[in-house]
Amino acid sequence: MAIVAATSENIDRAATLLRKGGVVAFPTETVYGLGANAFDVNAVARIFDIKGRPSFDPLIVHVLDDAMLRRVVEDIGPQAAALIQHFWPGPLTLVLPKRSEVPDLVTAGLPTVGVRMPAHPVARALLERSGMPLAAPSANPFGRLSPTRAAHVERGLGDGPDLILDGGPSPVGLESTIVAVDLRPALLRRGAIAAEDLEAVVGPLERPPEDPANAPLSPGRLPQHYAPRTPIRILDFEPVPSAERAEAGALAFRAAPAGYAAVRVLSAAGDLREAAGRFFESLHELDLAGVTRIDAEPLPERGLGAAMMERLRRATFSA
Repeated sequence: MAIVAATSENIDRAATLLRKGGVVAFPTETVYGLGANAFDVNAVARIFDIKGRPSFDPLIVHVLDDAMLRRVVEDIGPQAAALIQHFWPGPLTLVLPKRSEVPDLVTAGLPTVGVRMPAHPVARALLERSGMPLAAPSANPFGRLSPTRAAHVERGLGDGPDLILDGGPSPVGLESTIVAVDLRPALLRRGAIAAEDLEAVVGPLERPPEDPANAPLSPGRLPQHYAPRTPIRILDFEPVPSAERAEAGALAFRAAPAGYAAVRVLSAAGDLREAAGRFFESLHELDLAGVTRIDAEPLPERGLGAAMMERLRRATFSA
């Protein structure tokens, strides 16, 4: 495994690896993905092995254009078409009926598949030059923090990937929003596109309840996910005694609290988009700061703030 700059030559090298059954980590606008040919079941199996991911957790398939999308999905209804028109390429995953050619391993045996058309130029070049849809979950150990830099991938997965394309930090920094498109669209995972923006196009989204006893309908729906190795809790900073702060880290929204060993502020201006871009990067930095615990300040429960809070709650879940 090697980290290489995402030059035209190295993108060609990565595309060749993918055509030969390889697994390549690459940047998207959301987070870094760990990709393989979506139609090659042996290559897809390597993704699960490298990540330590359970086979009941489905993968997202990345496509370049409408022609590639139709190689993966069986049907695109009017509501899906409207969402595609407004939000693709971009950080929106749609769950649609799959074609039989898509291996069951990709979809965890479900009759549907999550598909996304990324906007990042490196991801799009890789899709174009490989000529294939890419099954690509986040390039991190299963359940851990999503990677927004090539160094995060290397630190988490070691020599698992055949190649890591370094395209710099992911500009959005938060995973895609996932919507299942059936008779009524349903929000399966909050993400980089706010639910309110989606509802402005297709009307109210259903919020299906989560059942930990059943296999998830999409990635990111297990009770524990997105977790740093350092224990994390969500709270208001003010009541925390100074003695508890001395060896802890703090993830703050707008203002740095006093007395903590390490602090990361997501947005001094209170900009939720800026905060989302720094969210995983800040958690990675705090996780490496040698603190005994991370205290995370609650974020506004609207738009991207709701998406970040969903991830913080999953990070703090304990069975």
